[in-house]
Amino acid sequence: MSELVLLKLGGSVITDKNQPFTAREGVIRRLGEEIRQALDDRPDLQVILGHGSGSFGHVVGQKYGTREGIIDNKEGWRGYAETAAAAARLNRLVTDLLLEEGVPVVSYQPSASARCRKGDLMYFDTHPMQQALAGGLVPLVYGDVAVDAVQGFTIVSTEQIFDNIARELQPARIILAGVVDGVYDMDPLANPHATRYAEITLDNWAEVEVALGGSHGTDVTGGMFSKVRDMHHLVLAQPPLEVYIISGEIPGHVASALSGGDTDIGTLIW
Repeated sequence: MSELVLLKLGGSVITDKNQPFTAREGVIRRLGEEIRQALDDRPDLQVILGHGSGSFGHVVGQKYGTREGIIDNKEGWRGYAETAAAAARLNRLVTDLLLEEGVPVVSYQPSASARCRKGDLMYFDTHPMQQALAGGLVPLVYGDVAVDAVQGFTIVSTEQIFDNIARELQPARIILAGVVDGVYDMDPLANPHATRYAEITLDNWAEVEVALGGSHGTDVTGGMFSKVRDMHHLVLAQPPLEVYIISGEIPGHVASALSGGDTDIGTLIW
């Protein structure tokens, strides 16, 4: 029996967020090596990859307010097109680098099939990815624009796409690899005394929710509150799904998480 794992490479890891349109190619190559290593070590492992937009799509999307939809019809649709182009530019780079590192990725453009309503992803076609998995390939998706029945268009995150995929394909694990190694009770980048939650369950969710809701750093590090909340809801809806939030900055962590190795890293949501 094969084990399906969804792995997101965060935009904060694969791009330099302080430099627009700047990819961290060395980091992407190193992550590719770790993914290939895990696939070589585990012939039963199937992986669907996703990545964020980092300093590519987010820069343009914020300029035009693309997530909120049509504000000015002409400029809004122009922003939709430019945001899509920026996200695709990073995706092409990531795809090429991973292929060079021996990962058999095939990219799927989310905006080609995604349909939303008030920013919520209502439909995303997973059938092509299922066939690619059966052929031994690694499907790759990314945060992208999408048409929206109410507001014209919006932006869908990789987490929203993963949620849709998970509800259809029932993966064993979801791994979100960002800059910070897990979920903390306060911003660990600003406070050296921050404490990492080893696990988040229904038993301690109220405590985690209060801590994240009051932390300015959660937004700075990629919207941690909404990410953790949505993943918590997903694992409650789909037991025994497990979600790991780890650091992609630390060499070896992605390979270990994919292989099901060291469990004393990051935060487990279950």
